[in-house]
Amino acid sequence: MRSLFSCLHAIIHTIFLFLGAVVVVLIAAGLFAYTMINDSSHLVIENGPLWRRLPIDSEALSLYHELNAQAETINTPISNDPSQVSFTIEPGETAETIATRLKEMGLVGDADLFRQLLRYNGIDTRLQAGSFQLRRNMTMRQLGAALYRGGFTQNTVSIPPGWRLEEIATHLHRSGIMDGNYFLSVARQGVAIDHPVLADRPTGQSYEGYLAPGTYHLPDDATPEELIALMLDNFSRQLPANAFDLAHQRGLSFHEALTIASIVERETFLDNERPLVASVYLNRLNPAFGLNHLQADPTVQYAMGYQSDTGLWWKSPVSLDEYPKVNSPYNTYLYPGLPPGPIASPSIESITAVLYPAETNYLYFVCQFPNCEGGSHVFAATYEDHLQNVSAYWGQ
Repeated sequence: MRSLFSCLHAIIHTIFLFLGAVVVVLIAAGLFAYTMINDSSHLVIENGPLWRRLPIDSEALSLYHELNAQAETINTPISNDPSQVSFTIEPGETAETIATRLKEMGLVGDADLFRQLLRYNGIDTRLQAGSFQLRRNMTMRQLGAALYRGGFTQNTVSIPPGWRLEEIATHLHRSGIMDGNYFLSVARQGVAIDHPVLADRPTGQSYEGYLAPGTYHLPDDATPEELIALMLDNFSRQLPANAFDLAHQRGLSFHEALTIASIVERETFLDNERPLVASVYLNRLNPAFGLNHLQADPTVQYAMGYQSDTGLWWKSPVSLDEYPKVNSPYNTYLYPGLPPGPIASPSIESITAVLYPAETNYLYFVCQFPNCEGGSHVFAATYEDHLQNVSAYWGQ
């Protein structure tokens, strides 16, 4: 009996010792985690209500040791250059490819370290697609904050294809992003930002047509110059690498190809029709077809400008009887050849349609349904066929 009692006493004593050891370990781990969280401000990208708290788990503890050993690298910019550089995160892009591109651009020195820092902060899978303005003298933590914060910034603006500069300026102003009049002044002057994509733009031309449609994340108090730089970078990224050569192969400067693309953009929103519409205007420019004027309705609408009765920048409907009264080099019914420049910001689909047009002998097209419902058109090679289409589809 005494032996049994001694055995039970030994077991209970062992259990208490084990539980005590567990408690000590838990307290130590908790103290370490607490210390880690409170001593890791040099690894925290940013605090705030929109930010996830640092995870206290085995992965975080492991990353903490690795990152803490390189805290100086994380908190030291690799350049003293304060100049800005545009950076775009594509939809679905991973933290790994983002980090790699940042290294290639000279913004971080160690792509894996930056990716681990994002992971430690729990935002490696939460970076939002969009365009950003970064500085070359940012630390890794500052870069991470700029890329993450962009997804939640109130300064997000979306520009659809087919808008002219005035429409962009109005949208920026009404959205509270920036002074629309100031933006319009800078965009019309066209000299604030120099960019390789502007290489053959004629002297004195505005940025019309070169400001890529898309969604842009802007810093607080963004300037027109910052937005224009982002839009030009985005425009350049979307173009085929040989875009200038493809234009030259068709006897066009890239500026002229862009001008035609802006007309195509205003004529149709159907991707399958863009190459056909492009072929019509390219054919009209070809001396072999014997036409003297481009006769593009959107160019006349562009010249007409703001319509006070509708509050719009594009007059619709518009009749042929009005065209002779619009004395502007953009009136392609009065002036031969192309207008001086683009009339809107075309989509990459419209630009591609001009660089790779359909091979046709079409010279005319008309909407298939009244008021262009549905957006589809019928095409013709001769004026006689065109008149028949007008009669068949419009009853005229």
